Amino acid sequence: MVQSTDTNSRVPGVHDMLARLISLPSISSASPDWDHSNEAVVRTLAEWLEALGFAIEILEVPGMPGKYNLIATLGSGPGGLVLSGHTDTVPFDDKRWQTDPFTLTEKDGRWYGLGTCDMKGFFALAIEAAKRFIDQPLQQPLIILATADEESSMNGARALAEAGKPKARYAVIGEPTGLRPVRMHKGIMMERLKFQGQSGHSSNPDLGRNALEGMHEAMTELLTLRSEWQQKYRNPNFAVQVPTLNLGCIHGGDNPNRICAQCELHFDLRPLPGMNMEALRQAILSRIQPLAERRQLSLTFEPLFDGVPPFETPADAGLVKACEALTGHKAHAVAFATEAPWLQKLGLETLVMGPGSIDQAHQPDEFLELSQLQPTIEVLSGLIKQYCL
Repeated sequence: MVQSTDTNSRVPGVHDMLARLISLPSISSASPDWDHSNEAVVRTLAEWLEALGFAIEILEVPGMPGKYNLIATLGSGPGGLVLSGHTDTVPFDDKRWQTDPFTLTEKDGRWYGLGTCDMKGFFALAIEAAKRFIDQPLQQPLIILATADEESSMNGARALAEAGKPKARYAVIGEPTGLRPVRMHKGIMMERLKFQGQSGHSSNPDLGRNALEGMHEAMTELLTLRSEWQQKYRNPNFAVQVPTLNLGCIHGGDNPNRICAQCELHFDLRPLPGMNMEALRQAILSRIQPLAERRQLSLTFEPLFDGVPPFETPADAGLVKACEALTGHKAHAVAFATEAPWLQKLGLETLVMGPGSIDQAHQPDEFLELSQLQPTIEVLSGLIKQYCL
């Protein structure tokens, strides 16, 4: 277990920090029954960081009451380092947990609790690393960034990008990567395609316009596009080297002897770095719109959410090399998406790296290995020393 000398009695050690953060529910969800405010987590982090001398800025996410971003800054200058994490967690099934999700529980060399690795643990370790530097004259700022709603809409990171904050040169997002640097990930697009036709008696097809038959043809076009994209785009850094398109769910019709008047398809597309999401949507529309017109079906095609763009930082980037040297691991690619594209939009050289494993994230009995604590503090301290001193 990490032992620390508190620089201020108001700032606890790593265990007590994480125990407090875990005890504060901050679930984000598209379902109002699950969704929580993250304000308590943000204000708790702000209290600790202010006690360490950080300047605090709390920003409400526009259009999302009760959702807040935190920008905490130590020092000043034109460059600097951002240590970034999201304050929210996913929902949970308490019947599948063997411990209380909101109580930090130590067992078998692990800390259990909702958000231990994804990713409240990162905040406690980043603050612990920052304690080492509060009495040193920083040449460039150290910024700890805490965002809202990463697990649902990513609107916290979007709002920061739109506001042009924070200003710095480098950013590390502490998602659970086993403390191995990640310099690229695929994007996520979830799309809705709907055809509206005309119902009628099935004994005479001329009485209606069958939306289900139109969707059958549309799915063939989507799978053809998938094949074309997979032949054109390939990236050997990924375990699944090609972009994927998954036909996820379909709903249509109401009876065998009625012509189907309405059919709706939801599908998922995972583009590689270098693939533009809007261009992909236009390619889909150019295939689907003509068949809808030919079949006299009204067409709705729209995102289920705004999507996450693919992300890539060059292999020879300074931050990539620094993190490879500090961890001893070569930077790699992952399948899950993060807030990295929005930090890139702010002009930050960005990398994803944090303690814990993605295999434990979003799972019952989520945990963080105690063996990951001190190495994380050392790596973050090394980055602060390199980019802020």
